[in-house]
Amino acid sequence: MLHRPQDAGMPKPSPTAKPATTASKIAKTELVDRVAAETGLTKKQAGDAFDALIDGIVSGLKNGQSVGLPGLGTLSVRATAARTGVKPGTSEKIQIPAGKKVGFKVASALKDTL
Repeated sequence: MLHRPQDAGMPKPSPTAKPATTASKIAKTELVDRVAAETGLTKKQAGDAFDALIDGIVSGLKNGQSVGLPGLGTLSVRATAARTGVKPGTSEKIQIPAGKKVGFKVASALKDTL
């Protein structure tokens, strides 16, 4: 990092601080447009295919299955244990029931790409 006089009074970032990201979110319409462009499908057909893919992923997760997305990673449902938490503002202890959450394990091919 170059030292510039105007930076003299500014604090240095912490070595453990996360870098600011400028990544933007890709909307469903952008993905559908890309599928349509790369496959020759109409946007309607690409949208239907995209919706079917998402429905298949959700259905698999609801059935307790892991869903592998080659080159991307694996989605799976994980059980969470019941635990005691603290209610913000009041510091009251509350019991948080056991539940489920979706976990994602990134594929090594994607890790290597990034």
